[in-house]
Amino acid sequence: MSRNLFLRIVDAIKDHDMYFEQRIDALGRFGLSTLQKITAVFRMLAYGLPADATDEYVKIGESTTIESMKRFCRAIVEVFGERYLRSPTPNDVARLLHIGEQRGFPGMLGSLDCMHWKWKNCPTAWAGQYAGRSGSPTIILEAVADYDLWIWHAYFGLPGTNNDINVLESSHLFSNLASGPSRFWRKEVLHDIMTTCIILHNMIIEDERDLNAPIQDAVEAPTPTIEMVVDENLRFEQFLARHKKIKDKNVHFKLRNALIEHFLEQRNNFEN
Repeated sequence: MSRNLFLRIVDAIKDHDMYFEQRIDALGRFGLSTLQKITAVFRMLAYGLPADATDEYVKIGESTTIESMKRFCRAIVEVFGERYLRSPTPNDVARLLHIGEQRGFPGMLGSLDCMHWKWKNCPTAWAGQYAGRSGSPTIILEAVADYDLWIWHAYFGLPGTNNDINVLESSHLFSNLASGPSRFWRKEVLHDIMTTCIILHNMIIEDERDLNAPIQDAVEAPTPTIEMVVDENLRFEQFLARHKKIKDKNVHFKLRNALIEHFLEQRNNFEN
């Protein structure tokens, strides 16, 4: 993360939550600075350090570090979530489809995968439900990223006993188309931490992105023509039809075979 981006985040969080402002007590002594609190949080997020490990470097107590972590993650979601967790616009979709076709993957928006995040302090009563292949309790993150690693979709929270297909069935990805520091107890806090990491990731990608790269060249999306449906029954029937089309195995196999033929054709053209 660049210095400018870090300071931009610091200023935004300080303006959003007074907790991060440096205060003076009744004796005129200065309290912890904004940089101390936020630096401690970044060290936990970046290196997976426990809260009490930041004391020697940042001179901040464990309880304050934990409170700073919770408030920082909530503030990041509230301040930057709308921009850095947004769904792709029509122009984004057109650009991603254009780039996918240039790279040999026509019709591709991004790559979908799941990862398991270890939950160290998972309550004992839930351990069996959340214990996956590793034997330790984990929580699953499903994410869709494009060619430059910008994350367009994230779904976090399912127990580690699920496989990728179960996660995909449970996530809102297709529903929308149709319509270190993990030592905390509460899932809501873990969700904020994971969401914060995704937002910070996208902010770094945006900050380091080469806007002059030729692959970024244009392709404006055509203005969509949308016909509003007033009849609720018709709207529901259209929803079911789209949902059925998404789940159609025959369409899946046709797309897979067409992609294989496309790759073979591209390879033959390249060799010739």
